[in-house]
Amino acid sequence: MLIQWFPGHMAKAKRQMEESIKRVDSLIYVLDARAPFSCINPEFDDLIGQRPALYVINKCDLAPREEVEAWAERFRREGMRVVAISSTIGKDAPKVLAALNEINREKLERNRQKGVNYALKAMVIGMPNTGKSTLINALCRGKRTVTGDRPGVTKGEQWVRLDGGISLLDTPGTLSHSMKSERAGMCLAFIGSVRDAVVDTTELALEFIRFLFLRYPNALPERYGAEERVDALVALEQIARKRGLVRRGGDPDLDKAAAALIDDFRKCRLGKIILEKANED
Repeated sequence: MLIQWFPGHMAKAKRQMEESIKRVDSLIYVLDARAPFSCINPEFDDLIGQRPALYVINKCDLAPREEVEAWAERFRREGMRVVAISSTIGKDAPKVLAALNEINREKLERNRQKGVNYALKAMVIGMPNTGKSTLINALCRGKRTVTGDRPGVTKGEQWVRLDGGISLLDTPGTLSHSMKSERAGMCLAFIGSVRDAVVDTTELALEFIRFLFLRYPNALPERYGAEERVDALVALEQIARKRGLVRRGGDPDLDKAAAALIDDFRKCRLGKIILEKANED
């Protein structure tokens, strides 16, 4: 299932980011814990350049802890500065601020020696729906940006000032012009980084069922009472009937069942699931 989606507003957002990067000291790069690798946009490499970048593996409450820790360790081995959090958990927010100060420590120290009380500026970047605005709200200790569980909620750049003088620039979620792979495209569609309206939800659900058969074979039986290891289409029909999603005449409504399955995954009703393992290429 090949997925490509790069609307005009993303191209505009990327141009704005390329201009705004000149005004910040560092970046906060937000990744979804369920698909950390797919959430890395190759087109951000030039944007980051030599500026310090803090990679925040967000939504850790939705993925198995040991798998998230494995990703954090892999990224650190690759020279990336990483913190793993769930931005909906208030106690995690200070970890990000501490790490942000740490990656800017040399610059802050140089200014301190000059007697300058320097206020950091950081740009928050990432794929759509990885939780950038939610993270900023957590750092603000209040709701100051618009958030949502779908891509495209943040329409333009927004500056937010935190306690201590730190300023954060929230940016719209931006995909790559072309997905790194078919698998990456599906992972991003699963977590909601790709707008549902541009995806065949039923086909996406069938791909997700096949993934569950391989990695989490108990997920569907435990949630829906579906049979194990049947054909993906049969499993989706079973989900529809178990949920009472039938058309007039008694046929299963596969479209509604597909949407319900994907929604259950995104809201962790199937249990903690990670789509990519750190020990795989």
